Formats: sequence, C-alpha cells, structure tokens
Amino acid sequence: MNHLYIVQDGGQKYVFRVYTQNWRTKSEIEEELRLLVHLKEHNKQVAYPIADKSGEYLQEIEAPEGKRFGVLFSYAKGTKTAKFSPQASFLIGQALAKVHQSAENFELSRISYNTQNLLNNPVLRIKKFFNKTNSEIEFLEKLSAFLTLKINNIDQQNMRYGSVHLDVWFDNLHIDDENEITFFDFDFCGNGYLCFDISYFLFQLLATNLNEEEYQLKADHFLKGYETVTEISNEEKEFLPFACLAIMTYYISVQCDRFDYWTNIFLNEDHLKRMVGNLKRWIAYHKIEIE
Repeated sequence: MNHLYIVQDGGQKYVFRVYTQNWRTKSEIEEELRLLVHLKEHNKQVAYPIADKSGEYLQEIEAPEGKRFGVLFSYAKGTKTAKFSPQASFLIGQALAKVHQSAENFELSRISYNTQNLLNNPVLRIKKFFNKTNSEIEFLEKLSAFLTLKINNIDQQNMRYGSVHLDVWFDNLHIDDENEITFFDFDFCGNGYLCFDISYFLFQLLATNLNEEEYQLKADHFLKGYETVTEISNEEKEFLPFACLAIMTYYISVQCDRFDYWTNIFLNEDHLKRMVGNLKRWIAYHKIEIE
C-alpha cells in the first residue's frame, strides 16, 4: 500500500514510510500519528512516529509523480511470523486489550467503520471494478444485506467503541522472543467497535492455520489473553463471527480501488474467488446461515 525503507543509524533501526500519492490526506495521516502518540504516552506496545529537529512528524516530499508524505517510525522489536505458538497468541491478546484500553472513546477525524463504509459502498465499488455479475459478487451482495441487518440490530450499550487498528494480524506485529508484542501499520485506523480488531485477528488466524484444531487452540489462547486485561462483553462475543466478514468485504473493495498502485499484479476473478472462498470457509466453520 505504501513504500517502506529501513533506516539505520549505527545499531539503531527505524522504518521510513512514504505514503503512495493520493492515498491518505495530510489530515488523515496526522490523525494516525495522533493516535500512535497517544498510545505511546500510555505505554502501549506500538511502533511510534519520530519527530524531526523542528518537532514535526510529517515530511512532505516533492516526488516526480507529485507531493507525497513521509513519516519516520521506531522499529518494532522482534520478528514477524505466521507460525507463532498458542502462548504467543495469548500475549497478542493481552497486548491488543491494552491498546484497546487506551483507544476506547478516543475519537479520530477519520473514517468511521459502519455499514455504509464497510458494506454498501464497497459492494458497489467491487461491482463497478469487475463490470459484470458473477457468483462471487452475487454472494457478496447477499452477505452485505445479511450483515447490514445484523449490525443495525446490535445492542450498542455493551459494545465498546473507539479507535480501531482494523488490520491486526501476524503481518502487522512483531514478536520479541515470544515475550513482547509490538503492533505497527495503523494505516487503516478509524472509528469503530473495538471488537472489529478481535474478529479480524481471528479471521486471519483461521486463514493462516489450515488445521482447525490448531486454530481453535490459538484462538482460545488469544481470547483468554485479551480477557486477562479487559472483559469482552456477551454482545461483543456474539458479534465476533460477523464483524470480520464486513471488514473483508471492505478490503476487497480497497484492492479494487488501488489497482493501479498495488494490486494489478494479482487482482483478477481468480483472486476474488480465493477471497470469497476464505469468507465461505469462515462462515462454514461458524455455521452461519446467510440465506
């Protein structure tokens, strides 16, 4: 989605992110950085922005294609791996719960992840991109209608709301000797139910663990770790099987939107079938009936 560079100063490593042109506005990036500074101030385990000598986090770069924005971030300790242990999954749950404690009721001047932005608009964009109806798009239309009703009927009283990461999975966190978790890449942060992050992590966990017994063990440890820090309400638990389906619908539309900058090497009808296949696997695992 963006261009990342490793920056080294002696033994110290940093990451310099250069946002692709016209991907994020200046104010959207500033809000992402405001969230990260807030989380760092509350001792949460996140990669944080580093200011220049004049105290500015955001750099403006006159690239050949036009103005782009750059930000220097701290380097997350540890390594990235999809094959982490149940104990590491427990620690990821703990770390995410701590982030959520500080993110709850922290409002961003960015996108709010609701039915319009997660389902209605994305399905229209997906249909426009593929420019014809096929079985996968028909499925997404039915799924969108089903999830819209489900979300609109939520009892919001026991649903925690605030700033969400929306892309919490192994690719956006580092594990340091299976003792410390550091989250990074808050590029998709916005306002929404905090359980969106929990559900999305579980979805990606199933997608990367074909052995369902191993998945369930890691999922149980993740949820137990989370609840050692803060409780997940019954309403949130009931919503977990559905939230990630809305998020994934949104991300399919993002792939369509970013075809010229990112996805044109893999985005085609076969890719859409694979994406929908993952949704159907999750639906079958949770015995969800959308018809």
